[in-house]
Order: sequence, then structure tokens, then C-alpha cells
Amino acid sequence: MKLYTSKIIASWLDLSERRVRQLRDEGVLTETKPGLYELRSTVVRYIIFLRKGSSNLNDERAMLTKAKREAAEMENALRKGTLHETADIEKGLQTMCLNIRSRFLSLPAKLAPAIAAKKYSQAEIFDFLKQAVDETLEELNKYQTILSLEGDAEESEEKNH
Repeated sequence: MKLYTSKIIASWLDLSERRVRQLRDEGVLTETKPGLYELRSTVVRYIIFLRKGSSNLNDERAMLTKAKREAAEMENALRKGTLHETADIEKGLQTMCLNIRSRFLSLPAKLAPAIAAKKYSQAEIFDFLKQAVDETLEELNKYQTILSLEGDAEESEEKNH
């Protein structure tokens, strides 16, 4: 087995001697004896090193392509209305919760005079209160209306500006 210097190896691999030493330090190339390399095994190890590097580049390109495709799919879903931005959903839920809260807080003021004016039985008071609570909870069924009304309001604001 014939051994070659880093200068010969650099020439065969089209590298500088310094790069050969860097590859040796990184563990890509191995010296058979200090400063001497076996040509065949060194070339094979360098080719394997290059293949790993190019496959990483191919993997990166594939991941970038996948990310671009996913972004385009999300953009299309936003346009179709099958995907909503978090801010829009949060705004709709906040509006809905505020409406329900204000309706519940208004119940005592709304119902107290009616209950006090008449002498209701316990069952009638229960039915009266239940009906008022059910009307308030009906607000939960209107979440799509609230979201679409907000969208219409935003669109009209954009048109006005």
C-alpha cells in the first residue's frame, strides 16, 4: 500500500493542503501515518462526505418547498374562508362573551320589577327566570352571525378609508 502526502491528496481532490488538514481535523479524512494518506480510502471517504453534504442540501430544498406549499395552502384556505386568523376568532369570541355578560348582568334589573309587581308562585318565578336565562344563552347560537357581522363591519371600514 502506497501512502501519499497531503499535497498529493489535495491535488487529487482539487483542494488546498490547508483544506485537507481541516478535513483531517474534522474526522472526514484519516491519516495512515502522520502526514501520509492512503489514496483510495481517502478519496472514498471524501466522496461519502460530499454525498452527505449534498443530501443535506436536497433535504433543505425539500423542506423549503414543503413549507412554501403549506403556506400557499393556508393562504388559499384563508381566501376560501375555511381557515380563520386567530385574531379574528379572538375578536369574535370576545364580542360574544361581552354580549352574554352584559345580558346576564341586566337580568336582575330587568326581572326584579316584573317579579315584585305580581305575586308569582315559586314555579312561575322559576319559569320566568329560566326563560330569561334561555334567551341570554341563545346568544351562544349566534356565534356565526357575530363573526360575519364583524367581517362586514371591517369590510365597510376598509371601504370607507
